[in-house]
Amino acid sequence: MKKLKVGILAATGSVGQRFVEHLIDHPWFEIGALTGSSRTAGRPYGEGVHWLLDGDVPAEVADMIVQSTKPNLDVDLIFSALPTSEALETEAAFAAAGYPVLTNASPYRMHDQVPLLIPEVNPQHTQLIPHQQEVQGWDGFIVANANCSTTSIVLPLKILQDIFGLQSAVVTTMQAISGAGYPGVSSMDIIDNIVPYIKNEDKKLESEPRKIMGKFSGGLIDFAPVKISAQANRVPVIDGHMGSVSAKLGQKVSVEEVIDCLEHWQGPEILRELPTTPKPALIYRWEPDRPQPKLDRMAGHGLAWTVGKVRECPVLDIRFMCIAHNTLRGAASGSVLNAELLVKQGYIPHPAVKTIKKPVAAD
Repeated sequence: MKKLKVGILAATGSVGQRFVEHLIDHPWFEIGALTGSSRTAGRPYGEGVHWLLDGDVPAEVADMIVQSTKPNLDVDLIFSALPTSEALETEAAFAAAGYPVLTNASPYRMHDQVPLLIPEVNPQHTQLIPHQQEVQGWDGFIVANANCSTTSIVLPLKILQDIFGLQSAVVTTMQAISGAGYPGVSSMDIIDNIVPYIKNEDKKLESEPRKIMGKFSGGLIDFAPVKISAQANRVPVIDGHMGSVSAKLGQKVSVEEVIDCLEHWQGPEILRELPTTPKPALIYRWEPDRPQPKLDRMAGHGLAWTVGKVRECPVLDIRFMCIAHNTLRGAASGSVLNAELLVKQGYIPHPAVKTIKKPVAAD
């Protein structure tokens, strides 16, 4: 199969390396360009990168010359692992130059015309793209994936919203140190400790799910009328963000009914044709001590959610625990799955993939 060439912005960073790892041998995409800072630009990737993942730098990219992060790359689409300070202007420049940009950065997540996309939750939100292009005057476009902590909790919340109605939720997250980027959190701060503060994280947890669970209407997203109270904590775990969630539902339901809906949930049909869709995307664990980061973060090759401990809540209605891998599902791998969806929907042309012109109806 002919593959689309992709560029990875900030490819030498921790998330950029995850993009490299996930895209090696991808059936639809191949790495065509890697960009980096002035320190690494002009050097072979294997020489300039401080490789943080298991094994060695993949041979397929080790000799590839790192380029400057400018919109002159010979590729069909862009994956951005840029830091927040650079993403706003640089990603807009790439979109204006005609590139589809799949961003892991935060500046565009809450933008009115930018889909905040999780394919299992809101594939219909890609209908924002033509409106974005019209308003911004771009030939390309930007699609964002959610903050990694938001990602860890939003699928089970969306399932509850769709089946029982969701009025409010109280969320406490226990977030891995890799979410802080390399080198993460000082060992003196995190070993034998929990840090009950992650800058802007509570606000993201309270706002992003409302956009993701909202309805597409008239070229915009009507946010879901759900109240969320969140407290984020950094814990001494390498990978895997866990959420402790209590939810107020729109009707009285039993624990058994909630577990049944989680166990039998099926994602949108279009996802079954995407090459990296996890099967299943949501796993329910019956053990009283699951989920756990060490045991469950790599479920579905790091793309699945694991949920457990559904119980009655004496204050609200239902409580549960959930986990997702923050640098895979919550970052690079999630962005790649977003790109696969956009190919299938026809927003990113691929000569060898049959598209669905109207993949989903509006909410």
